[in-house]
Amino acid sequence: MNSRENKLLNLFRRLGRGEQASLLDFAEFLSARSVDHTPTVTEPRDIPRPEKETVVSAMKRLTKTYPMLETKDLFTQASSLMTQHVMRGREATEIIDELEQIFHDHYQKIRNDNTN
Repeated sequence: MNSRENKLLNLFRRLGRGEQASLLDFAEFLSARSVDHTPTVTEPRDIPRPEKETVVSAMKRLTKTYPMLETKDLFTQASSLMTQHVMRGREATEIIDELEQIFHDHYQKIRNDNTN
């Protein structure tokens, strides 16, 4: 194991069970990102927002709702919001509202780019 893997493992071990689950969910989200993929613009899927939803669950839902988006393009904004939620205690509903807007805006951009 290299030093970065050791550091990650040590950080993981210091977290509580809920935080470990969130970190694993976020790692799965990151690992699912496509490296070299030209998006095919399709309509977003209609996946309704549950009444009570975690930020990580919202990321998964939005990734499924907008499968045509490159998640690497969303990573910086999404990870910043995730940090605000986990480290600064911003409300999940506020973060999810912003995530939905980010995904929607990225979708509109690729849709417009493909029609021009």
